[in-house]
Amino acid sequence: MTTETAASTTDRTVEIYDTTLRDGTQGEGVSFSLQDKLNIARRLAEIGIDFIEGGYPLSNEKDVAFFRDVRKLDLGKSQVCAFGMTRRRSLKVADDPGMQALVAAETPVVTLVGKTWDYHVTEVLNVSPDENLDMIGESTEFLARHGRVIYDAEHFFDGWKANPEYSAKTLQAAVAGGASHLVLCDTNGGSLPEEIAELVRQAREAVAGHDVTIGIHCHNDSDLAVGNTLAAVDAGAGQVQGTINGIGERCGNVDLISVLANLGLKKRGYRVLGGRSLEPLTELSRFVYETANLQWRNNQPFVGQSAFAHKGGMHVHAINKSSGTYEHIEPASVGNERRILVSELSGRSNIAAVTSKHDLANNRELMDAILGEVVRLENQGYQFESAGASFDLLVRKVANSFRAHFSPIKYRVVAGDRNVAGHSVFAEAIIKLKVGDRLCFDAAEGHGPVNALDAALRKTLEGVYPSLSEMRLIDYKVRVVDSGGGTAASIRVNIESGDQHETWGTIGVSENVIEASWQALVDAVEYKLHQDEAKRGEPGGAMNRPAVAGVIAGVEAPASRGSKS
Repeated sequence: MTTETAASTTDRTVEIYDTTLRDGTQGEGVSFSLQDKLNIARRLAEIGIDFIEGGYPLSNEKDVAFFRDVRKLDLGKSQVCAFGMTRRRSLKVADDPGMQALVAAETPVVTLVGKTWDYHVTEVLNVSPDENLDMIGESTEFLARHGRVIYDAEHFFDGWKANPEYSAKTLQAAVAGGASHLVLCDTNGGSLPEEIAELVRQAREAVAGHDVTIGIHCHNDSDLAVGNTLAAVDAGAGQVQGTINGIGERCGNVDLISVLANLGLKKRGYRVLGGRSLEPLTELSRFVYETANLQWRNNQPFVGQSAFAHKGGMHVHAINKSSGTYEHIEPASVGNERRILVSELSGRSNIAAVTSKHDLANNRELMDAILGEVVRLENQGYQFESAGASFDLLVRKVANSFRAHFSPIKYRVVAGDRNVAGHSVFAEAIIKLKVGDRLCFDAAEGHGPVNALDAALRKTLEGVYPSLSEMRLIDYKVRVVDSGGGTAASIRVNIESGDQHETWGTIGVSENVIEASWQALVDAVEYKLHQDEAKRGEPGGAMNRPAVAGVIAGVEAPASRGSKS
């Protein structure tokens, strides 16, 4: 369910045009299947994107199939656009295969790109300036008979700087042909905000008297795409083109996430997405990352995991009193959340914030002990920013409230090549541990040593703790802590695990990557079992608030969680 934002009905509407499915796929490492494209289109429509560009129907069969299948989806008021280029030189417009493919796509809107820079006209298209004007005018007029036409003026800003008279003629040719929108493209991404604003004003003057919407399409080669886009909107642009998360060729396109958040929450006088809430932005951002199989950008403004993460003790102390002291908006307004990080830079405020669920705020001595343990472990290479589950277990241990569900005795991992000629690589793990008075012993194979360890640990314990069958390993990362040690350097392993309820991060550090992985795996399982007990209301799951006298200032380092054989 969506809710209205605080925008006034008298605010100027800015249309949002998404080209993730076409321009975004030109980014390095980005590829979408047909189903991926349909799923993203559905998500874009759900949040109220005005225009969804699906691709170039002449370029490949997948885009042809997309335009066929997308008609079956209920996209509400969102309009699907097919993308193409002006007719080819020396061809009649009705005979051009590109024009025919755009019409066959049967979209309510067609986006047509044409050359605005005379340098490209003569050197790339190899046609005369007059023929380029004919190509723009005839193509626009032909397509306008079948629906609305958005004209993308490629290289507009570079072209206008070089030859404003000719660039103006290209815009006028598109308008005369029936284009409803003129989108000014900073294709090389090299313009500055003040240039963008001035040339948008000049472009508006060039087509004054015509009922046409000016749009803006910025690339991020100078890291100014968002600033340039906002400058264009302030100068009168009524449509913004971009991609989710800014994916795209070279340095990418403007990030529509940031544009939407700035226009909808920061700037005054504008209305986006029909006034809908912007709370789905974080979920949408991460959905596109996952669909594209790309890593999240943690420091991405508004929706990144670090966008509202606080580490310095002084900052957290202020945040606890008033969030506005170090946050420019409420994280929930874009669907994100505040994160308090724990590190050697932390103070009691960080510990109090992170351990609030344990009701330790008034136990100053305990918080000092926790902080001291964090500092000690970070000197060994631990970092708890992405290992909240390991930190939760650390708090329990310092407070004498940790109850181990099992005691590792030893493990052994064997990995190698079964058949040198056939290169059949194998890995197997053997684990022995104690659960209460019971000795458990089992083994498992895996795709690698860590996968084998993970499988063997859960296989050994599932008979006692059946809920572990719900658990899965989501991500595994390895970092060298001190490169000066060469191959004997300490290794930090971060593991992300999850079940149907939540995800959690754990950490291990050792000079042996297998041992570091084992530490993180043991923590992941222990955290899962403690959480299960808490959900059932069992005493072991909830944090028992200890007496101050019971606080242990120095807890045994996690490196001794089990012996390796």
